[in-house]
Amino acid sequence: MLLDAEGLFIKVSGLTSEADTLFAIALGANAVSFDFGPTPRQISTTLAHDIVRRLPSGVVSVGIFHSEMPERIVEITNTLGLSAVQIEGTMSKSALRYVAERVRTVIRSVTRADDAYEFEADLGVDYLLLPESDRHDDMLACLSVFDDPLLLRPVIASGLDEFSVVGLVQHYDVWGVDALSGIESEPGVKDPVKMGEFISNARWAFENAAVPRRSWPEDDSN
Repeated sequence: MLLDAEGLFIKVSGLTSEADTLFAIALGANAVSFDFGPTPRQISTTLAHDIVRRLPSGVVSVGIFHSEMPERIVEITNTLGLSAVQIEGTMSKSALRYVAERVRTVIRSVTRADDAYEFEADLGVDYLLLPESDRHDDMLACLSVFDDPLLLRPVIASGLDEFSVVGLVQHYDVWGVDALSGIESEPGVKDPVKMGEFISNARWAFENAAVPRRSWPEDDSN
């Protein structure tokens, strides 16, 4: 199921505190994500539950899972009331389908640009996130995919900071953007200035885009 997000989808990832999460939303992010590890930004389900309960209406909450058992993904997602799951790492098509049939929305992280075309053909995937890595060079390697009119799934670009988001959004037809380490002072702690600039720059670039924007169907999956 596709998410209800007007304009550019702006996601701040790897949040580990209520203060950073609510500040990201106050600055204009319309999506936040929580990493259930194991990573340096791992958050407990208890803390994530407390934060999600306080989110304003309309904010998209995403759980990030790394090569996790599908049953645990479904349990955490539905217990916490998350809007979507973000799948990273290895997962079989049958396991992905199991998750997709039991949660609202699936975002599939893609390691290599070429893999986007394989994952996007799976009806269990609603969105693609490229690259799975948070490295700027890996993001640049995905530029051809971001603007491919033949791609059937909306694309979220990651590996961004407050500077790189401008050129990407202005010149490529991405549905959304995502920031992680590029706006942090240390893993799991967001730099308030960088986070604010990332969000405001993303919105400015969207409003001053040099490319036309596609209209995505309301729902063609699940």
